[in-house]
Amino acid sequence: MAIGAGEAPLIDPASYSAVRLASGAVMLAVLVALTGSGQNRSMRLRSGSWISAFALFVYAVAFSYAYVALDTGIGALILFACVQATMIGWSHKEGDRPSKLEWLGLITAFGAFVWLVSPGLSAPDPLAASAMALSGVAWGVYSLRGRGLPDPLKATADNFVRSVAFLLPLGLIVQIAQLPVHVSSRGLLLATLSGAITSGLGYALWYQVLRQIGATQGAILQLIVPVMAAVGGTLFLAEGWTLRLVVSSLLILGGVGLAIVAKQRRV
Repeated sequence: MAIGAGEAPLIDPASYSAVRLASGAVMLAVLVALTGSGQNRSMRLRSGSWISAFALFVYAVAFSYAYVALDTGIGALILFACVQATMIGWSHKEGDRPSKLEWLGLITAFGAFVWLVSPGLSAPDPLAASAMALSGVAWGVYSLRGRGLPDPLKATADNFVRSVAFLLPLGLIVQIAQLPVHVSSRGLLLATLSGAITSGLGYALWYQVLRQIGATQGAILQLIVPVMAAVGGTLFLAEGWTLRLVVSSLLILGGVGLAIVAKQRRV
């Protein structure tokens, strides 16, 4: 990762966040223009919002600064735990009571996730851990606000474009606090790809998925992400398969599947 802990950073967290959000905004704006998404007036009015844009901004910036001082395992654990708590807690508040089978699926998937990342766990830096927790809550809020939107692509584009407005105060804070700024060509490229492809297109797809499922199932479904990352590492980074990876991945996928099927049966 361009800003990961334990390695020479290719780009500082603030610059990474700024490029990530700006490139995502440009990519999505181009896609909206090409596809004609959001041309209907009523759909335009129900697209993005300043609250969602701020949640997106907080998630991106807090995530970037947290990973400077956190190992990947503990960072992922804090992030996903806070996302689960935010989304499931809000769903429970709205009256969506998961069944026993759904809880069993969630506990199984999350327990397997903890087991998957546990080899690299160590006592985290308190400030970095707090930043990652804030990032998880912000992502949970952003996801919750995306449910039921009629045009996920236009909503995501609107949110990314609006989030760019918060980059100016971020720059002022960096200047006032005299935080280090460093941008290499490779770091700039990685941040741009992350914003345009992984974030922009990925988040639009996520809003599309949220139209079909509830908050609880959305929270559970995100536990597949570390499995995909681990499998990707074995395929593209020549990382070896281990018994822990295989078993924990199967348990996570099984738990997610059980929760989704149980939800469908309840509905």
